[in-house]
Amino acid sequence: MKVGDRVRVIKSVIVYHHPENRGKPFDVKDREGEVIGFANELHGKPISANLPVVIQFEKKFRGHFREDEIEIIE
Repeated sequence: MKVGDRVRVIKSVIVYHHPENRGKPFDVKDREGEVIGFANELHGKPISANLPVVIQFEKKFRGHFREDEIEIIE
């Protein structure tokens, strides 16, 4: 998996920061987006993030996911 890959969320993941449903539970399962980065480094030092893959879904909505929660779309 690399930056720029199109991906789909394959597991049920509840978020509370979706712009249209702020503060309410929102399931992002089956949503598609683009990998925009990885949370594996901070100030030049390696870190071990629980949710390392950063995905941009819409202009104002992005989220962090585990690799087993997403799949690459061809």
